[in-house]
Amino acid sequence: MSDFLPKEVREGLERARMAALRKRSRLCVHTGPDVFPILKFWDRGFSLEAKNAPHIRGLVDVFDGSRHLYQCLIVASETHDDEIHFDFKRATVAADRAALDFAVSDNAPVALIGHAR
Repeated sequence: MSDFLPKEVREGLERARMAALRKRSRLCVHTGPDVFPILKFWDRGFSLEAKNAPHIRGLVDVFDGSRHLYQCLIVASETHDDEIHFDFKRATVAADRAALDFAVSDNAPVALIGHAR
């Protein structure tokens, strides 16, 4: 059906589709000082808008607004229409505290109470 539409109408529909994808997603990729909005996200990768994002690769951070979700090692896999798809080589969930190097027992105290003076 889109073959019968004028070129300007098809381009307008594509711009509207991309704008809706950008508006719907809060996810973004941080690579150094650059930030790119994620259009689609799935368990093995994500996609970015082709005209705004270079073929980035290597270590990147994925954020949901201001919350750090993943630290990922990525590679560009393919281009579909106006989107570049990136695949994860590694996606590590970001932690809000350092990993413990000891086992915590189930009955360990939560806090210590000091002496009253």
